[in-house]
Amino acid sequence: MSSIGGGQQDVDIDLGGLFRAIWAQRARVLLATACVAGAAFATATMIAPQYQSEARLLIESREPEFSGPNQGAPTGSDRVFDESGISSQVQVLRSADLIRQVARNMKLHERREFDPSAEPSALSDLLVMLGVKKNPLDLPPEERVLKEFESKLQVYQVEKSRVIAIAFTSKDPKLAAAIPDEMAKVYLSLQSGAKLDSNSEASRWLEPEIANLREKVREAEAKVAAYRASSGLLPTGQTENFATRELTDISSELARVRGERANAEARAKGVRTALADGRAPDTLADVAGSQMIQRLKENAANVGAQIADLSTSLLDGHPRLKALKSQLESIREQIRSETRKVLVSLENEAKVGQLREEQLLQRLNTLKAQSAQAGEEEVGLRALEREATAQRQLLETYLARYREATSRTVANAMPADARVISNAVVPSTPDFPKVMPITVVAALAAFLISCVVIMLGELFSGRALRPVSVAEPDASEQLPAVLAPPEPADSMLALADTGAAEPDLEPAEETKPAESDFSIEFVAAHLLDQNVRIAVSVSPGGDEGSTATVMLARLLAEDRQKVVLIDLSGSACPTRLMAQSLTLPGITNLLSGEVAFAESIHADRFSEAHIIPRGSSDPRTAMRGIERLQMIIDALTNAYDLVLIECGPADASGVSRIARREGTEIILSASSVNDERIVELLTDFGEAGYRNIVLMTGQRQSDPDFPDRHAA
Repeated sequence: MSSIGGGQQDVDIDLGGLFRAIWAQRARVLLATACVAGAAFATATMIAPQYQSEARLLIESREPEFSGPNQGAPTGSDRVFDESGISSQVQVLRSADLIRQVARNMKLHERREFDPSAEPSALSDLLVMLGVKKNPLDLPPEERVLKEFESKLQVYQVEKSRVIAIAFTSKDPKLAAAIPDEMAKVYLSLQSGAKLDSNSEASRWLEPEIANLREKVREAEAKVAAYRASSGLLPTGQTENFATRELTDISSELARVRGERANAEARAKGVRTALADGRAPDTLADVAGSQMIQRLKENAANVGAQIADLSTSLLDGHPRLKALKSQLESIREQIRSETRKVLVSLENEAKVGQLREEQLLQRLNTLKAQSAQAGEEEVGLRALEREATAQRQLLETYLARYREATSRTVANAMPADARVISNAVVPSTPDFPKVMPITVVAALAAFLISCVVIMLGELFSGRALRPVSVAEPDASEQLPAVLAPPEPADSMLALADTGAAEPDLEPAEETKPAESDFSIEFVAAHLLDQNVRIAVSVSPGGDEGSTATVMLARLLAEDRQKVVLIDLSGSACPTRLMAQSLTLPGITNLLSGEVAFAESIHADRFSEAHIIPRGSSDPRTAMRGIERLQMIIDALTNAYDLVLIECGPADASGVSRIARREGTEIILSASSVNDERIVELLTDFGEAGYRNIVLMTGQRQSDPDFPDRHAA
């Protein structure tokens, strides 16, 4: 929407008029389109065709079959697999050295296409003479070819792959296909040559290093042998020397001797105990194992058998029996004597073991001292051995690297980390210019530009603009616009009947309500009982009615109700009574879109109620956003228990915009209006479709504790 003229009349764009104007001048539009299309077609056909061909390389790690122990292991060439590695290879393909090599191989300096500056035109010479253009012949021919080559070359990575495309554009289709293939060939040669150079350099560097390491290894091993001989650390194994090995053997022997001595002492103690207790010594293993005792026991058994045989036929006093019994006692005495000999033998064995143990302990102590000294000397020996081992390992590593590098110095031993997967093909159709697409695009652009020019001409001339009638606000700058009345609200409390006939407000004396029935407290109680969410207050008496509405909001806030009052009055009386300042942003600013929703809500100075003040924006400007008012009220009902709207001295048609929602209560705040005026207002609201209206006189019931509480 726009405005024209001095009266700032609102206008709108007539879209139908714009299309009619284009249709009226369709001949010109079609003629311009045809001319531009013909010119584009002629120009495109006159341009020398350019052909483009493309070759593709796959970047991958390529190792020879004879890599030896490194075969199958990841190599340094795997670094080209990441994004940065692929991008680096793209830059290698665009490098000046590679392009110069390709240009020399294909003798591009002999082609006029790659050195157009060699035969400059008259215009070019004139520009050079005037100093406008730098003389291209000042550059060497090779640089001019390089510059032209780069303008025709495209090297890029295929998305989400390790493939690099080499595209080249030329007037000659065969040349357009030959150059990408030659670039791929030179690139692979350079990559392979770089690997060969690297291996050759490694071989040349390793030769003197290996010779030097061999001498160092020999010297280190000689130092180890000399130190071992001087310190007596003769090796007996991989981790032991002679002193340590002997100490181990002596310790083992000492443990064995101690075990044998303890065993002999235990056996001797057993024999001794058996003799002292009077037990049969032949029950002991050492005694029973003696051959002498075994023979004596056999003799004793024979004699005992003879005594038993003779006892059946001879008396005890018979000389034969006495002789046999004497012989048996003699044998038993020999057994006891042999047992004592076994005991003495065991004791002697224990003493020998003790003496052997003492000797071994002396030798062990001597070896401990020697081993401690050998341990101190082994510290130096191990240092020399570590040095010799490190030098030996380094030498072996260098030798392996040298053999590998030498094996890779032959031709074709190191393939490049790339291979051609697609050779360039000689193109059959030119890449540029595309005659038909250029013609179509030019025709479409000419058609659109012609239409835009016609529409701009219509707009600037005013023929495509039409005036729009906007309802102006009244003199008191009331915000609600006059629209069709909404559906009637539900009946809440019929304090005034607004039927077709004029109501009689003079009821009989016995039925006339008391003055307190129309008090602010009564209206507040009614709003709470009916759970009214939206109330529209109309104050025909002006600021006195608005003051009563402010008192109603504060009274409801005292009852712990969340109340917000919207000041739509022309005098801004609620704003003066409740807001901290008259310049605070309010409903007019909100309707004009100047402030956010939360910035227009402010706290009352003397209660817990909130207020959306009149605001500082132009009411006429705010009227254009009146459609947003109902949306604002609906949003407030989600946050507050009651939305109270003060409209000032508005009529029924003025409040229709904000009273359209079902359940909205109309409050007639008429504290100082006579009965005739009240009847007239009720009649107007009745004719507008409002059947139930709450009347509020503006009086508050007296409170002995707060006699002045009726004042706002």
